[in-house]
Amino acid sequence: MELQAGGPAGASLLGGSNVPAFLTKLWTLVEDPDTDPLICWSPNGTSFHVFDQGRFSKEVLPKFFKHNNMASFIRQLNMYGFRKVVHIEHGGLVKPERDDTEFQHPFFIRGQEHLLENIKRKVTSVSSVRQEEVKISSEEVSKILNDVQVMKGKQETIDAKIIAMRHENEALWREVASLRQKHVQQQKLVNKLIQFLVSLVQSNRVLGMKRKIPLMLNDSSSAHSLPKYSRPFPLEHLQASPAISVSYLRGQGSGSEVT
Repeated sequence: MELQAGGPAGASLLGGSNVPAFLTKLWTLVEDPDTDPLICWSPNGTSFHVFDQGRFSKEVLPKFFKHNNMASFIRQLNMYGFRKVVHIEHGGLVKPERDDTEFQHPFFIRGQEHLLENIKRKVTSVSSVRQEEVKISSEEVSKILNDVQVMKGKQETIDAKIIAMRHENEALWREVASLRQKHVQQQKLVNKLIQFLVSLVQSNRVLGMKRKIPLMLNDSSSAHSLPKYSRPFPLEHLQASPAISVSYLRGQGSGSEVT
């Protein structure tokens, strides 16, 4: 980014090789009285204000930078260590009536442009960070390797147990299939035995009925053959011949006396 406008102070600063171009342009912006409505020093000169960020990004930034992005401008300020000033009376909670943003840096002070050389851009040294973060001694490395070996041994043991369990599971499934087949065969055999017993019981019932029928016939014929003295005597004969009945009764009575 090149400076496109600026006063004498800015021109004199351009000659200093130790001052970054962004700081030179920023100093010129703050020092230029024509930009005071949008950017200027604070009353004590230890900070500067940016008013109406919308107008500032459209009217001022394109004249000094190759962009009109306010967020990029603030990002550059943060990279050089500038901090936003929050006043105690506002507390950062109450929005000010005017669009006013104040920035401050200990080496950015009005009338002391020579201090600009002390403002350095924040540079993250990847190599130094790695050296600080990855400081592992040989003992720690060996300990880590030992732990890895132990974990590897445990993993191999677990794998072997899993394989053995898989084989046992397969054997159990084969045994279950064999038992299931035997159960089906036994069930068929039991069904055949039940059918045989049922047919045997039914045939025995038929034979029992055939044997019982002649016995019933014999019982009915014996019921008709009564003893001689148990036969009923017809009363008609007694009414027809009373003499015979009297002699018969006498005979019966004498017979009883003799006996």
